[in-house]
Amino acid sequence: MTSQPQNGNNKRTKEMTKDNETESKGRKKIKKSQVETAKEDVHTVTEEEEYKEYLKSSFEVLLLLAEQSIPPTGSGDNKQDSLGSSNFQALFEYHMNCGDDILKKRYDVNKECYSSTHLNQLIEVCEKCIRSKLVEEVKQNGFFSILTDDAVKISEEWYLPVFVRFVDQSNCQRERFFGFLSFEEHGETLAEKLLSEMTDKWGLDMEQCRGQAHSFSGTHFSKIKTFATMLIKRYPMAVLTLRSTRPLNVSLASSMALPGVQLVMSTFKKIESFFSQSPLLVLELEHAISIFYSDKEEKATELKKICHTGWTRRHDAFEMGVELLEALLLCVDSVHDNEDMRWSDQVTHDALEISKALADFEFVMALVVLKNTMTLTRAFGKNLQGKATDTHFAAVSLKAVLHSLKEVSDNIDVYHEFWNDEAVNLAAAMEIPVKVPHSFLRKHQSESGSTQSESYYKDHLSVPVVNHIIKEMNELFCEDHLKPLRCLSLVPSVIEQHKSTEPEEDNIQVFKNDIPNAGSLSAELHCWWVKWSKKGKGETLPSSLHETLQLADVKFFPNMLAVLRLIGILPTLALEDRYNVAYKRFQMYMENMPDTFKSKSLALLNMNYDIEYDLDSMVDVYMKTYPDREVVS
Repeated sequence: MTSQPQNGNNKRTKEMTKDNETESKGRKKIKKSQVETAKEDVHTVTEEEEYKEYLKSSFEVLLLLAEQSIPPTGSGDNKQDSLGSSNFQALFEYHMNCGDDILKKRYDVNKECYSSTHLNQLIEVCEKCIRSKLVEEVKQNGFFSILTDDAVKISEEWYLPVFVRFVDQSNCQRERFFGFLSFEEHGETLAEKLLSEMTDKWGLDMEQCRGQAHSFSGTHFSKIKTFATMLIKRYPMAVLTLRSTRPLNVSLASSMALPGVQLVMSTFKKIESFFSQSPLLVLELEHAISIFYSDKEEKATELKKICHTGWTRRHDAFEMGVELLEALLLCVDSVHDNEDMRWSDQVTHDALEISKALADFEFVMALVVLKNTMTLTRAFGKNLQGKATDTHFAAVSLKAVLHSLKEVSDNIDVYHEFWNDEAVNLAAAMEIPVKVPHSFLRKHQSESGSTQSESYYKDHLSVPVVNHIIKEMNELFCEDHLKPLRCLSLVPSVIEQHKSTEPEEDNIQVFKNDIPNAGSLSAELHCWWVKWSKKGKGETLPSSLHETLQLADVKFFPNMLAVLRLIGILPTLALEDRYNVAYKRFQMYMENMPDTFKSKSLALLNMNYDIEYDLDSMVDVYMKTYPDREVVS
């Protein structure tokens, strides 16, 4: 076989075994073909049967390669006419040479038309069949939510990754990766195209959509906002929410298009990537921490532990950034100097790039502003991703958070003065000159002499940051989103904690059109509350939504079951770790697959390898889609 990416293969194999316990290691369930079940019958094999068997083997080889993250050809979108010595060709020939005479005959006569065009047709049919299975799975389970991740570049084009969350027949929360949508257009044209692809091409019934959540960076903010707005306008029940895969504070910062904030976020990504290259780089950072916190041993120990975590993605990422800033700059400068010749040219280059960003006052000022503003939303965001009791508390405490943010906004002159002083003092300690960004000065040369640093950062950073947070918090946590979150009061441990207060029916009424019997809701809610407010001695109550959905007697409360299932599709709530596999597979594919090997079509196959494929159905779809393809005798 030709060379192939090996990174993450062992890790992937472990993940496949863990995530797919009901399946044998490394293989998906595949229905036997009609040809196989009829092998015992003695008859003359027709040309059509030969061709079907040939196609079936082609699909089987393709699916196996996709499952193992092995590119069939040299790159994700290779346009070469001949497959030559590709991985697909090699594995197909191995399969053929194991003694299948019919397959060998079919291959020999079809050799000339065996090209990358044929392979692309096979991939297209695979993608179509797998997505139809995904749509069927979602339809069987009723309501769902749409989730998107930040746009990614594949073969020099931007694509939007799309996931669907639902609750399955066993009352378990699930997510499926549905594929990539082209993200090249702009404004309402793009939004219309995305929605059309989901409904017309994929076949999703958006009338059943009850939620939407989007992860995005500031550069794509307006595009996603336009799509989200159009989606909720067409389908009002598709309430906009936060996505659980990213902490609230990181999500809020990522959605800001302000240059200083984007400088912080892009630098955080570089920092995470840089230190993940080698444990020796982390040790270098620990050494720098020891220097700066030599008189605070306990603090130094705490920060060193944090260095071994993904601190740039934590709820308190910006606070950690301020505390680590001086040590980070010392560390990357030391690596760049490379006096003992320990680091490669690439590592020293990466260190220099990070150093330039850290030594920019715009970065320092933005980091300090983010730290101080996000302190107000940190506890709220952390509770959202906590236990059911924590999330319920967050849902009833939003007003206090918004009140604090408004107080800052009303007194921004005073707060900005404090933030500016903190940033200036930190910059002075690091010998960083306080200045207005060059990009601003170039655009406003006539005003450059009169532009003061403090007033510039107030108008172009502090005020926009606070305003953006307030606006986003109000949009993300509207009443139609908070009411379902407050329905977590139905979880037995939350009932027990607030047993003197019966859950409010007003919150549940948001689901009145989606429950089986709204007329009996009041009586059923009261029975549910009585059942769980009388805790027996030594009895352990279900403490999560998942545990509550798994109760044996929940089926005797049909309205409660329906409401709990609807809460389960909210993208805000974190999935149980064992069910949070779709996004992990997506991350693994995007991180481990080299850019030249990435394929949007093969990614769908790779991330849904546990779908039960029917090879005979794929063959039928192929023959209907390409009826003119020659069957050589």
